[in-house]
Amino acid sequence: MSKPWIADRMHSIELSGIRKVFELARSLKDPVDFSIGQPHFDVPEPIKAAAKAAIDRGANGYTVTQGIPQLRDRLAADVQEKYGHADRAVMVTSGTSGALTLALLTSVNPGDEVIVFDPYFVSYPHMVTLAGGRMVPVETLPDFEIDLNRAKQAITPKTKAILVNSPGNPTGVVLKPETLRGLAELAARHDLLLISDEIYHSFCYDQPFHSPAEFHPDVLVVDGFGKSYGMTGWRMGFAHGPKRLIDEMIKLQQFTFVCAPSIAQHACITALDFDVSSVVTDYRQKRDRICAGLKGHYDFVTPAGAFYVFPRVPSGTGTEFVEKAICNNLLTIPGKTFSTRDTHFRLSYAVPDSTIDRGIEILRRLARL
Repeated sequence: MSKPWIADRMHSIELSGIRKVFELARSLKDPVDFSIGQPHFDVPEPIKAAAKAAIDRGANGYTVTQGIPQLRDRLAADVQEKYGHADRAVMVTSGTSGALTLALLTSVNPGDEVIVFDPYFVSYPHMVTLAGGRMVPVETLPDFEIDLNRAKQAITPKTKAILVNSPGNPTGVVLKPETLRGLAELAARHDLLLISDEIYHSFCYDQPFHSPAEFHPDVLVVDGFGKSYGMTGWRMGFAHGPKRLIDEMIKLQQFTFVCAPSIAQHACITALDFDVSSVVTDYRQKRDRICAGLKGHYDFVTPAGAFYVFPRVPSGTGTEFVEKAICNNLLTIPGKTFSTRDTHFRLSYAVPDSTIDRGIEILRRLARL
């Protein structure tokens, strides 16, 4: 007789397509791995040294829930300089995913709706489910730009929040300032919470980064250190937004994550002084390299940020294409992992140039099959 231990919410949550491919990679011999969205460079030495120094001086215990004052003060000063909002507070979180989870749990009631733009980051639907809400996808095909009229039409009396990600995963699209302004104004007009996931803010190649928080003080921003500094496993994020909301997120973090990793918090103070411009230049060149290699073989939108390309499959479904790619020792992620559609696949070009070149050769061959 089965035991009723598993909560109903878990029936709509399954292992992500990304993790499935990650596990599969272990069984292949020297695969071309375009699957995982993780920087290929190591944590810079000054940041490592700061972490080691924190260990050696005994900074290994719990910190205050909202983050050590030294790091929080630095983040708050940067935020104040950028936005100048009188009521904006900052907290340090266990990764950007931790910040998003806290944000949704503190704002979404059971039955509330959260507007998300399709394609979306793989975790968004399940985070909304965890909060008891319902995700309302708004399609952005074919160019992955947000149509403000579509967003407006998706709003109902049950809508509580809008979740936006720019630069975007999986598309690499960087939204125009006027689009971000329009979203901020739309959320304010309907008294909705606009949550802006800005984890890829460093990786903008063709235009400066913009946040919807520039256009309205009630926008909640979630961000982190993992992508910019190659420290994804350190699980370091932060959030800033209206103090009344941040206070509730701090309260919830106290009884869930407790605090962000103490050693990593101290190292992140050093990270804030590290210049990542050379990394961004390198990734811009990688973007250009893979796009030039795929041009004429696949239909895709040239990404202006992050480190992904999201091509349409030449035939069949994204899942079928990914299975075919695996048979050719190439690992990618099917588009249905990020979308209600199964028409695309995601490539991460956060890999050495030699891997990009090997992958282009395989992808060109697959396009002819």
